[in-house]
Formats: sequence, C-alpha cells, structure tokens
Amino acid sequence: MSGNGKNGKDKPPANDDRQTRLAQALRANLRKRKAQARARRTSGERPSDRRSEQD
Repeated sequence: MSGNGKNGKDKPPANDDRQTRLAQALRANLRKRKAQARARRTSGERPSDRRSEQD
C-alpha cells in the first residue's frame, strides 16, 4: 500500500533541503565571522575595548 509513509520517499527530500539550508547558513556565518575578525585585526582595536564603549 502506498501512502503509509514507510517507503521513505516523503520526508527525506525535506530533510535534505533543511541540511542544505543549514550548511549554507553555516558557511555564511563563518564568512561573516572571518570578516569581522579581519576588520578587528586591521583596525588594531581589541574586543575588550569595544565592550567598554558600548556599556
């Protein structure tokens, strides 16, 4: 009988899409963090200095 959900064809594509989205988000986050680290390194500003200015 088809349609009982045990054939494994209904859910895995959605899971694959989710995995793809998560992987893309992870890569984007990594790029953003690397850019922030580069900006901090080139400006000579330490993260502790930034926190004290925001308080």
